Amino acid sequence: MSDTHPNEPHGAGLGQRLNWLRAGVLGANDGIVSVASLVVGVAGATTANAPVLLAGIAGLVGGAISMALGEYVSVSSQRDSECALIEKEREELETLPEEELDELTELYRQRGLSEDTARQVAVELTEHDALAAHLEVELGIDQDDLVNPWDAAISSAISFTIGALLPLLAILLPPVEWRIPVTFVAVLVALAATGAISAGIGGASRLRASIRLVVGGALALAVTWAIGTLLGTSGVA
Repeated sequence: MSDTHPNEPHGAGLGQRLNWLRAGVLGANDGIVSVASLVVGVAGATTANAPVLLAGIAGLVGGAISMALGEYVSVSSQRDSECALIEKEREELETLPEEELDELTELYRQRGLSEDTARQVAVELTEHDALAAHLEVELGIDQDDLVNPWDAAISSAISFTIGALLPLLAILLPPVEWRIPVTFVAVLVALAATGAISAGIGGASRLRASIRLVVGGALALAVTWAIGTLLGTSGVA
């Protein structure tokens, strides 16, 4: 009978799934905060729906593209670095097999194994898959589970769009006198939820993460609304 807990994350593809979730949560959070701040600021300057809608759509489209591009570039750089390290390790195994075996033995010895046991483990793993053994112990890389830049980019774009739609709808659907309070409440509830989800993915405190996002989001909304109101009152908008 296996001792593996059924709720623990295991198996191939874990890194890619976590990367996809991370990009999705960050994208949703950015979509909520950036578009909410934008439309609240415009709504503070004018009661007309057209400028609010135009600003919200522009922020949604531009933000989604920017998020996708940023994630693609960032994750592509990470993947390129991982691939370069894999090739370097493969070359070292081909040209310096004995030195690499000694290195693997020492790494296992540093993890608490005796010299003889560390040597035996290193030999057996080398015979099975030398490259995989070295990548895991030396670099923490799984060559079959490299991050995918396209997954991160698509996830960010979709999640940003979904997150951005919330404040856009919240600012446009209610009556004029209610749209700012409704947007504030909807955005802060959504930020609390994304904070809890992101903390759950990383195993951190959900309450602390939610509070950070709610406080930051409330500050952003308050500042942009105040600036928009000031500009609208002064006749600049």
